[in-house]
Amino acid sequence: MFEDKKLWKDRASGRIKDLGRYLRYIFNGHLVVVLLFLIGTASFYYQSWIENLPDSFPVELIIAIVIGFLLTYSPVYNFLLEADQVFILALEDKLKGYFLRSGVASLVFQGYLLLMVLAVMMPMYAHVSGEGYRSFLPFFVSLILVKVWNLVTSWRIDYFVQSSVHRWDVVVRYCINATFTFLLFKQANLIIMLVLVVVGALYYLNFSNQTKKMGLKWDLLIQQEEKRMSSFYRLANMFTDVPKLRDTVKRRKWLDLFLNRIKFSRENTYLYLFSRAFLRSSDYFGLFIRLTVIGGLAIYFISFGMGQILLGILFLYLTGFQLLPLWNHHQNKLWVDLYPVEPKYKTGAFSSLLMIILTIQTVIYSLLVVVKGELLISLLSLLAGLVFSYIFVYFYAKNRLKG
Repeated sequence: MFEDKKLWKDRASGRIKDLGRYLRYIFNGHLVVVLLFLIGTASFYYQSWIENLPDSFPVELIIAIVIGFLLTYSPVYNFLLEADQVFILALEDKLKGYFLRSGVASLVFQGYLLLMVLAVMMPMYAHVSGEGYRSFLPFFVSLILVKVWNLVTSWRIDYFVQSSVHRWDVVVRYCINATFTFLLFKQANLIIMLVLVVVGALYYLNFSNQTKKMGLKWDLLIQQEEKRMSSFYRLANMFTDVPKLRDTVKRRKWLDLFLNRIKFSRENTYLYLFSRAFLRSSDYFGLFIRLTVIGGLAIYFISFGMGQILLGILFLYLTGFQLLPLWNHHQNKLWVDLYPVEPKYKTGAFSSLLMIILTIQTVIYSLLVVVKGELLISLLSLLAGLVFSYIFVYFYAKNRLKG
């Protein structure tokens, strides 16, 4: 006899074990120290920034924009596998308890993230509004109820295969979420809040009625679950080999101008190979772009003085450390071993590419400091970044790759 409770328990426990296995590699000693330093530095500058905020600062609008995104992104973690659309498709009517448990698990995890973000933003609201933290619990309970609405609505939207329905749903729900959050922190009139609640209820009932006779879109649900796990596996692959990871490659023809600058010679074989892999792989190039943007925003908005130099070095370390797996990107390809090229050229090519990447990042961070009008700090940031990059590439990275 089919037991949906046992199936869900097996799937959830298996997923937790899988995540835990890779999280141990991600949160290694080096990264924990870096994260603690980053959190401590960000907290210091964040507190200093809050103390200088004027009473006219639009704190409710800022919170509404951020919380709105967090509320709108409400996927149901269903733990489905690719084979399920063949083997348990016929049991769809018996899986209501399975998906209900998945919804509850999703609420717990996403509710925890919501709690963390609200805790981070509450000091800003308490300072500007002058009301302290007495509204924290009512705010959190209200937002959790909105999160429940988002989860059940998002689940109903997954019954549709039309991408236009999904896009418009995200837009509409974000507008409702951001508006509700803004009114909540503005402590608007209760009647206005109730009107928005009625609009949300009618929105859900509309899609609920439309999907009553529809069946689950198994291929869409499985695709969404695989996409979420692939994102996690790509992160874990920066720290250890992940057999389950499927590489994603994009052509990015507009970046060929950088490859064309590499001279065609035997010595540059691996430089071209590593450069091509870096520019085409979403894992490496996407990582570089994300860390550069996040680091740039942190340097420009939440730091000043010597803190900008420290943050720059911190993000250089994060970028360099997480690009080290590029060294083994082609290790399972036999044809690479057939190249009539000495191993020393491979080592030199990898070091050169890594040095170029970190130098570009260093220049970007220094230019951002110049934009803030701190020329001396910018020069120090450039010098410190170049020295750190050289030590990291030609000493730390070389020793690590040899080990």
